[in-house]
Amino acid sequence: MRRVKMLSMSVLIISILLIAISLSFCRKPEEKLVYPQTRKVDQVDDYFGLKVPDPYRWLEDDNSEETKKWVEEQNRLTFSYLEKITYRERIRARLKEIYNYPRMGQPIRAGEYYFFYKNDGLQNQSVIYIQKGLDGQPEVFIDPNQLSPDGTIRITLAGFSPDFRYVAINRSEAGSDWSELRVMEIATRRELPDRIRWVKFSGAAWFGDGFFYSGYDQPAPGEELRARNEYQKVFYHKLGTPQEEDVLVYHDPKNPLRYYSLGVTEDQKYAILEISAGTSGNELYWKDLTAKNSEFRPLITGFDNDSEVIDNVGDKFLVRTNIDAPNFRLVLIDPKNPSRENWKEVLPEKPEVLTAATTAGGYLFATYLQDAHTRVFHCRLDGSLIREIELPTLGTASGFGGWRDDKVVFYTFQSFNYPPTIYKYDLENGKSEIFARQEAKFNPEDFEVKQVFYHSKDGTRVPMFIVHKKGLVLNGKNPTYLTGYGGFNISLLPSFNPAILIILENGGVFAQPNLRGGGEYGEKWHRAGMLEKKQNVFDDFIAAAEYLIKEKYTSPKYLAIAGGSNGGLLVGAVMTQRPELFGVAFPAVGVLDMLRFHKFTVGWGWVVEYGSSDNEEQFRYLYKYSPLHNIKDGVCYPATMITTADHDDRVVPAHSFKFAATLQEKQACNRPILIRIETRSGHGSSNITKAIDELTDRYAFMFYQMGVKPVYR
Repeated sequence: MRRVKMLSMSVLIISILLIAISLSFCRKPEEKLVYPQTRKVDQVDDYFGLKVPDPYRWLEDDNSEETKKWVEEQNRLTFSYLEKITYRERIRARLKEIYNYPRMGQPIRAGEYYFFYKNDGLQNQSVIYIQKGLDGQPEVFIDPNQLSPDGTIRITLAGFSPDFRYVAINRSEAGSDWSELRVMEIATRRELPDRIRWVKFSGAAWFGDGFFYSGYDQPAPGEELRARNEYQKVFYHKLGTPQEEDVLVYHDPKNPLRYYSLGVTEDQKYAILEISAGTSGNELYWKDLTAKNSEFRPLITGFDNDSEVIDNVGDKFLVRTNIDAPNFRLVLIDPKNPSRENWKEVLPEKPEVLTAATTAGGYLFATYLQDAHTRVFHCRLDGSLIREIELPTLGTASGFGGWRDDKVVFYTFQSFNYPPTIYKYDLENGKSEIFARQEAKFNPEDFEVKQVFYHSKDGTRVPMFIVHKKGLVLNGKNPTYLTGYGGFNISLLPSFNPAILIILENGGVFAQPNLRGGGEYGEKWHRAGMLEKKQNVFDDFIAAAEYLIKEKYTSPKYLAIAGGSNGGLLVGAVMTQRPELFGVAFPAVGVLDMLRFHKFTVGWGWVVEYGSSDNEEQFRYLYKYSPLHNIKDGVCYPATMITTADHDDRVVPAHSFKFAATLQEKQACNRPILIRIETRSGHGSSNITKAIDELTDRYAFMFYQMGVKPVYR
């Protein structure tokens, strides 16, 4: 009897120890955080008779001392919270291991030279290399990491001169969309004194001894990162002259809220002007550069559709368009007789979406989407098929562009468990061979990628990619990271993201649905998720979460949702509509105030996608789902970490500031509401260090809220 009692006591002691140990690994019950005081003002706006309070309007002024103090206090709270997570630094160390492998971009030919981007692993910016011929010795052309102490200056190639003597480069700082155009002499690596400032969303289209570009007037001091960008203009810059002498090529003072961009055909015969009133819908105009004093003449007018000139074949233009073809088609247009009845069809519309058409070496390449993975066809310029290019597996292929005298082209293929691999494709024999492979530090055989289809609220069939370790037990307790976008005709395709390995190696699930509003199934799919139909996007995402829960991949406690920009809007909308469905939420640089987004920087360009609160009918549906305006008292919202940055001049930080203040005010339970505000960064992380820092905090926060202790290799 005594022996039995002693054994029972031993078992009891061991059990208590085991419980204590397990509790030390799990998240402790949350205490209600004390948030910084956020002053409220008596700001009420009248929208068509409806009074809408905006008590945190003052946070829109990110230059004020009060806002700066608020940012400091919020960051202090956020980082003090994150610093208490014991495994946070281990996550950072693991992410550095994961990212520390060489990554190379696709080669770009410029005459006898080839350019490419390469990152040794943890370099803040990719270095631009140059070599003579494909067998030449690579040399550094520009190393952006040497240009600033914090590695936040980014350099991209903006366009080559026709004789390949010069290359224009885009130089941006701290993640801002503003950039400065400069010019390099290729052979000598010498930088010319030319400086073109206040450029946004523009390359350099070379013609003669200079180039065309799109620019804005200089903003008022202090307003550079938030003032509405209006009156974009097209200029011509002649090498060796100051910007003040640049020639105004196109300007429309009657329409200040439009984008203008100009390209030049490879043979230097034609200029193509694209005009758009926002992020979708455009007009095309052309100009004969061989004729003196020629004017721009219409090619395609009206803003109801999207079209782009791919190339010219003699005096005709190859145009990819969704006019009378929601899935896009390729047509040949005679610019002197551009009416639709004169168009010649080169690639008719198919059930699959024609997402890209490129030319190289006198051939045509057509890229189609079939259930969100790519198929590529090598054709003659008349559209007749030569062959389909065999790809390694279901995934995403991109590239296939080049010059008319090219003998080979390059393309990159990737998937969730297939690191980006660059292939060289021989135009004559159609053979692909590996040119460069990224040797990421993981074993693809350890993971499973599947595509499932589920039904949304209205019965629409929606695809979703799911990635996890092989042999995953479907017990409803797997930490799951559900991300989406659903807008602007942008397709979320299979791609390799080393960061998700943190989730997968901890028994987690990565899920990526292809929501309406994207371009995965053409313009009909896009339009089914825009304007008054935007709620379809949120319903698709909610249905994805419900599918993952129903199939026992996860449960609300273990379900994190994430999205950036328009995806931040997505997260903000669904977490306010169905807060009980999610355990953790990460709205990143989100469009969260749907009544005022169009008043800042380039927000006016999204009106064609969302609508505007200046229009009564559109105001009604915007107000119905606007994340900021649908936070309610007495509701327990998911544990939330909002992320934004001080140099985000696309979706200004005010969206995130006001959303955070309102959530903190109204949160009805102890789940934390934090906001993480990065410095010297923009709409995306301005360098690798900042990207890893943000991912570290995101994953630490996620695992901590789920009570999951991550394991390390």
